[in-house]
This record gives sequence, C-alpha cells and structure tokens, in this order.
Amino acid sequence: MQDAMTLEQRIARLEALEAIRELKHRYLNACDLKDVAAIRDCFASGAVLIDYGPLGVFHDREPFLALYSELACVPRVIDLHHAANPQIDYQDPDNAQARWALHYQNRDAETGVTRQLGGFYQDRYRRVAGQWRIVETVFRGHFEVMRPKPGPISPWP
Repeated sequence: MQDAMTLEQRIARLEALEAIRELKHRYLNACDLKDVAAIRDCFASGAVLIDYGPLGVFHDREPFLALYSELACVPRVIDLHHAANPQIDYQDPDNAQARWALHYQNRDAETGVTRQLGGFYQDRYRRVAGQWRIVETVFRGHFEVMRPKPGPISPWP
C-alpha cells in the first residue's frame, strides 16, 4: 500500500498515525486527571461502542462518563494508565484501528489497597470534522493483582 502512495499521502498517513497516538494518550491522561470533559472530547458524539467487560458495554459516551464519574472521580481513587506497543492500522484518510497494551495501577488512598491490571485495547478511530475520535474501544484484561494495605516496613536482615 505504501509504495503506491504519493509523498503527500505518505505524509498525511504519518500525521494521522501521530494524531491517533496523541488521542489515545490524551484519553489516558484525562482518565488519570479525572478530566471528564477531556475524556468526552476523545470520543465521537452519537453512536459508539465502549466495551470495558465487567464495567459494562456502552453505545453512547454519556452513560460511560456517568459511570466513570461515579467510580473514579472521587479523591480517594488514584489511577495511572500506561499504554504501549501500539499497532495502528491506517485504513484510509478517515478510518483506522489499533491494538494497545495497557498497564494500569490504582490505589485507594483511604484503605491503601493497590491494584495492577494488564490487558489490551482494541480500538477503532474515525476522523470527524478534521479531528480523530474514538468510535469503538474494547478492553480485555490479561492479568490482575490486588494487594492489601502494606504493613510496616521491616529493615533488611
């Protein structure tokens, strides 16, 4: 595919790939910062698919954002999302899909309980009014580790 592309098409493809990377990172950073408006802006308006397994399946961003606000936008919840190893498939100037690995850490500041989660996002993106937006995201966990509140640290022997 790339061999038949003009220089302008190749540059547009590279710019799209970078814009999609920035979109995913903007979404994850907004989740960590509890910035609901920024999260909303990462998704297309109207019909989307947000499938986060046990957390639910949503066909519009607003019900997802309501649940997110209820569960995550509280002072005791501290989150850190890291996405890596993107495999982005640029399909055409307005459509792409990607697979991302996620490493997620969470701490409950009141109880001290920590949680680590690893898994994979499978996303579809569409360019809407010149901006890339998420139109489908499916997350499947690969592993999860929960640790109770740590006790006192003992000195090394």
